Amino acid sequence: MKTYCFNWPIWVGVILSVFALVSYPLIFIEWPVTRDFPWVNLVLFAIAAAFVFAGIRRGFGSDRGRMSKIVALTLAAFSTLVLVGFIFIVFISAKWLPASTGAPQVGQKAPDFTLNDTNGKQVSLSQMLSAPIQSSVNNSAPKGVLLIFYRGYW
Repeated sequence: MKTYCFNWPIWVGVILSVFALVSYPLIFIEWPVTRDFPWVNLVLFAIAAAFVFAGIRRGFGSDRGRMSKIVALTLAAFSTLVLVGFIFIVFISAKWLPASTGAPQVGQKAPDFTLNDTNGKQVSLSQMLSAPIQSSVNNSAPKGVLLIFYRGYW
């Protein structure tokens, strides 16, 4: 009597590759170390590829039937498509975004704008640059302004 042995490595590989795909925008994009280059996701894809490869070897074993081989190849192709889609989205289509030509460049003066201060009062950039600094040493206008943006509840 032939016993059926579940091909778990290929299923683990497929689930891990789908997790690597969906975890980039949901989890790993929050930290700058993984936002700049998706190294964690690529490591997850490499581990998934090892499981898929082991699953293909197991699926094409001498004691396996035709259905096991078809399922192994189908799941391996799906896992490969997930990896190719991730690479396409993150590395290729991201380069198609238009350049931000209207953004200020390094060293360029920022355009005038108005924001609320910590007390809710409207303050403009030109107003901050023209108002004298309240200090006991000098009463001159500032040469620059340091803006700190708090994330808050948007």
